[in-house]
Amino acid sequence: MTAMPTRLIIDTDTAGDDCFSLLLGLLHPRAKLEAVTICNGNVPFEQQIENALYTIEVAGRGGEVPVHPGCPRPIMGRWQAATMHGSDGMSEAGFPKARQRPESKHAVDAIIDLVMANPGEISIIAQAPLTNIALAFLKEPRIAGALKHLWIMGGTDNQVGNITPMAEFNFFVDPEAAKIVLGAGFRVTLSTWTLTLKSGSLPADEIERIERLDTPLSRFFMAVTRTPRAVALRRYGRAISTHPDSLTCACALDESLILESDDVVVDVEVGGETTRGASSVYPPRMVERWPDRDANARIIRRADTKGFADMLVSVLA
Repeated sequence: MTAMPTRLIIDTDTAGDDCFSLLLGLLHPRAKLEAVTICNGNVPFEQQIENALYTIEVAGRGGEVPVHPGCPRPIMGRWQAATMHGSDGMSEAGFPKARQRPESKHAVDAIIDLVMANPGEISIIAQAPLTNIALAFLKEPRIAGALKHLWIMGGTDNQVGNITPMAEFNFFVDPEAAKIVLGAGFRVTLSTWTLTLKSGSLPADEIERIERLDTPLSRFFMAVTRTPRAVALRRYGRAISTHPDSLTCACALDESLILESDDVVVDVEVGGETTRGASSVYPPRMVERWPDRDANARIIRRADTKGFADMLVSVLA
């Protein structure tokens, strides 16, 4: 008996790896992408919208999946761009404008309407700062119980971040939103920057494997990843391609890719001068010692890198 595909909303700040998570949602047989919602994050907001629309078009799905613009700035503080994707988020590839145009309905309302109309059926891949998700919850708290699952790419597993020594980009940009969401009662799986470096970074031989495919989508991959691959080489001294968002989506579509996980308490620092956006992960042994703090997330500690690469290649081919 064939399993029903996973019904998804992907909430994204479309640049770089966000595109390949979208491709998994658009093209993998286990996925049914119902909507794309855009949140402040990687690059200027209007460019993020255009990047999502073009990714849908290059996948051959133009006009089939609605794109809803959401919150162009975080709840507090000011928006800060990422630096590793190029100014357009696509390694300055110069892609043409897609024919599909964004919807008029705000992302927050699109999330609420779709989840509440389909209780227990919709999962969200949250691969941007959590502003849209937090405001959707504040407007309609019932979505925490109605959502099937919330897959969050954000934070670190008590390790060094990628934007400050303490913080990963998505949590750093809007820590207030992350704190609201993690305290809201969603069923959460957390995929962190720590996991990306351990299990979500494709080595040189996998990048060459993708290049050898020589399909329209593999060429799209090589073009979009050009700048982040160069940044990773300088930063980590290895020819790798980092994939936090598409690894998160892959795990949502096939949970057998999750090799090790724990139920933990996760909190987010919002007030610290040098620690703002830091994620504090209480390991299981500490959760047991804090009976007033129930686990609020499953954290992925290790994933199947080869299985993830195979899934990505199957879509790019």
